[in-house]
Amino acid sequence: MIVYSKHPRFEKQLKKLLKKYRTLEDDLLIAKKAVIELSHVNKIDNRSVELVPGFDHQEIQIFKIKKFACKALVGKGVRSGIRIVYAYFPEQNHVKYLEIYYKEKDNTDMDYDFVKNYVAEIMKRT
Repeated sequence: MIVYSKHPRFEKQLKKLLKKYRTLEDDLLIAKKAVIELSHVNKIDNRSVELVPGFDHQEIQIFKIKKFACKALVGKGVRSGIRIVYAYFPEQNHVKYLEIYYKEKDNTDMDYDFVKNYVAEIMKRT
């Protein structure tokens, strides 16, 4: 069983996106079972999640969910454009959501500096 938590940054971004996409919290619950737990517990690769290059350590791994279905975006399916970045701690079987954002045409991407600082902070503690 995986333990889940949210970084304050994630909660702030989620709150902002919930105004536009009201089904996100339910969609996130589905993603837990259909993407994260399949990938980490059952070891099934459904090509929805990918390891972010450069963030693969023994203590912490950073993943990005690229195929995220949002019910509020009718007709899009897993090509909703919503991305979720999370840290996976294999030894504790713990997932911490770090970022959620809508990838727009102007090539919005994850905040690498934020993730890099987060990983550095975690690595200092271990």
